[in-house]
Amino acid sequence: MEEGTGVEGRVPEILKKLLELRGVTAADMSSFLCPSLADLEQPECLPGIVEAADVIIDALVARREIVVFGDYDCDGVCATAILVMTIQALGGRVRPFLPERLSEGYGMSDASVSRMLSECPGVSLVVTVDNGINSIRQIADLKASGLSIVVTDHHLSGNELPAADALVNPKVAASPSFADLCGAGVAFLLANRLVSEAKHRGLYSGPNVGGPLLVLAGLATVTDIMPLVGQNRIIVAEALKHFGAWAPLGLKELYSRAARTGVDRLTSRDFGFLLGPRINAAGRLASGMDALDLILETNRERVREYALRIDLNNTERKSIEQKMTEDAMGKVVPDAPAQVIDLPDGHPGVAGIVASRVLERLGGAVPVCVIASGHGSARSPDGINIRDAFVACDDVLVTYGGHAAAGGFSVKEGCVDAFRSRLCEYCRGLKVVAPKHVGEPEMWLEPSDATLELAEALQSLEPFGEANPEPVFGFRGVKFSDVRPLGSDGRHLSAVLRSSGLRAVWWGHGEFVEQLRSSCASPHDITFTLAISEYGERHAELRLVSVVT
Repeated sequence: MEEGTGVEGRVPEILKKLLELRGVTAADMSSFLCPSLADLEQPECLPGIVEAADVIIDALVARREIVVFGDYDCDGVCATAILVMTIQALGGRVRPFLPERLSEGYGMSDASVSRMLSECPGVSLVVTVDNGINSIRQIADLKASGLSIVVTDHHLSGNELPAADALVNPKVAASPSFADLCGAGVAFLLANRLVSEAKHRGLYSGPNVGGPLLVLAGLATVTDIMPLVGQNRIIVAEALKHFGAWAPLGLKELYSRAARTGVDRLTSRDFGFLLGPRINAAGRLASGMDALDLILETNRERVREYALRIDLNNTERKSIEQKMTEDAMGKVVPDAPAQVIDLPDGHPGVAGIVASRVLERLGGAVPVCVIASGHGSARSPDGINIRDAFVACDDVLVTYGGHAAAGGFSVKEGCVDAFRSRLCEYCRGLKVVAPKHVGEPEMWLEPSDATLELAEALQSLEPFGEANPEPVFGFRGVKFSDVRPLGSDGRHLSAVLRSSGLRAVWWGHGEFVEQLRSSCASPHDITFTLAISEYGERHAELRLVSVVT
């Protein structure tokens, strides 16, 4: 490629430097800035997927009843919908099953398996999605009763793998490009293999079903906080790009209700802060089946009913979360190497969010476990693998599972104090990888650099999220003018940079208006993200992250 031509030649030097700082080489720059479905690796590159598809296809041909055994969070719901929609399109007999969070817990618990067998007496094949990798005994029992089992999951495994007919899990075996798929990402690849194999065998000649499945995989990838690089970046970017055309009717209705706008141009924030939390709220406070029904439903009136119900769940979830977070902060033990907070009257469906909020307020310094009505959820900073910590506390736990950064568990009766002591002992001496300080930008710029051209160029770095955050820049020694409250309740702050006339907004920091006014004449170091404002004439606008005098 000649100098100054192609994608690289059009990208401002600031953007190119930013990509280099993030480890994107000149050779990879074009594919990073223009993610394409053409660059998705073939499903067959994921070990076990060929065998899993063969088992399912054989069941389709034999007209055996298939149960897709999912989970009640957004990833599990989306993964369940992906395989149910695919098997239905191929003419299979399939039923979805989701455990109930409060009464049965995560995954293939004895209670959830028992109910599945009761509700689906004719089941012949069980396909797990987003769970199953640690259900050793339950799967052995199902196999002994004559059922076939396919396990698809992305959680960390224990020392033993389930004796399934086929197993697909990138944490067990996968190339680096597939290592960070979520449960729905795994289901998406399996769905693609199923369709291609059915076509190859002459079993299917219908239309392409991949569009809605891609949107579901993208939504789950963002909501489950998977790294938005490599294959995940392609899945999410294409899901956002085609949401308006490909999304299931229920997701479009839920988005319109949440955003109160059309579905013209979504970003990863729409997945992570609008749609994902609402899908999760159904499983937290009611039943994940409400969210699954919303996704699978094609009748517009019923879709509206489901979307309204789920939106109300989310409103209730916010209220419960706020109160529980304040209660939890009141029980924080200063300087402890881990926090185990027992909220006997708390709602277990919100414990995980509360653990995240407490971890944020503590600056990501130590793992946080919140136990609500006997059910526990944990969140952990980089450097401490919470699932490994659970293993070290095995003798005081009834069940546990999860990732390095998050997990669920239940404590044996009367053993909360013992669990707290054991966890603190395990975490004592482990080195937490400190999160980047809020006052440290990726790059220092001059005010003249913050142009509309740069703001537009930065959009090519989307989707933003885990492993690809929105860039934070900094100015040194700027002075403010026209500092004023913003919003009907003054919750936000607006100001102008004197030398450049750039407008800056500080969301949620209206309480600093008077303080900033009184120090306008003093130079400040600021960090910010650069956005495009359509208010008035289209222009670049700073979204403040920190202000230091």
